[in-house]
Amino acid sequence: MIGSVLPDAVACEAAYDDPGPGPGELVYPQEKERVAQAVPKRQREFTTVRLLARRALLRLGQPPVPLLPGHRGAPSWPDGIVGSMTHCDGYRAAAVARADGTASVGIDAEPDAPLPDGVLDLIGLPDETKQVRLLTERHPGTSWDRLLFSAKESVFKVWYPLTGIELDFSEARIVIDPVARTFRAELLVPGPLVGGRRVGEFPGRWLAERGLVVTAIHLPAARET
Repeated sequence: MIGSVLPDAVACEAAYDDPGPGPGELVYPQEKERVAQAVPKRQREFTTVRLLARRALLRLGQPPVPLLPGHRGAPSWPDGIVGSMTHCDGYRAAAVARADGTASVGIDAEPDAPLPDGVLDLIGLPDETKQVRLLTERHPGTSWDRLLFSAKESVFKVWYPLTGIELDFSEARIVIDPVARTFRAELLVPGPLVGGRRVGEFPGRWLAERGLVVTAIHLPAARET
């Protein structure tokens, strides 16, 4: 799923369960240590998404390395590589690209089910919650509130590696196109510098199928003037 909403420059791998390491694949002791106290479900998700990420890295010619989480759980990638990981019930995915062509990439997957009561008001701006209501009325069949949440998660995953600072849900406004299956994230705070230019919005794509919603943002390393 995730590969269909990202350009060819991004190597993607995904799974719908936790098959375990394949022939020759390693789970590094440093990684096991990070989730040693976690529940088994969390350990399996953590392991699977890193195996997927190493498969994606191999497609870029990168040798296997431990992929340890840093602040806010953001993975530490090899030099010259940018990437993103996601996992939810029934889906795990990783996306990686070379930093010389991609400034940042963010992916997120969520179950295609309504958010718990009250969450939309916590994560959505007033015009976003209005947008969700209209989309629900006019385009039933997709959990638009969950899609909004997923898009904001992808925004953060693009933003944080470029800035190293937090971004609140209220600091990005999402506009969803239900027909083109795209979205636009307008940053309400000064955006990151990419290729010497300040970026004020992130373009994204989304997909809803197999009981899931996935969102992805690819930010090129340089933009044409």
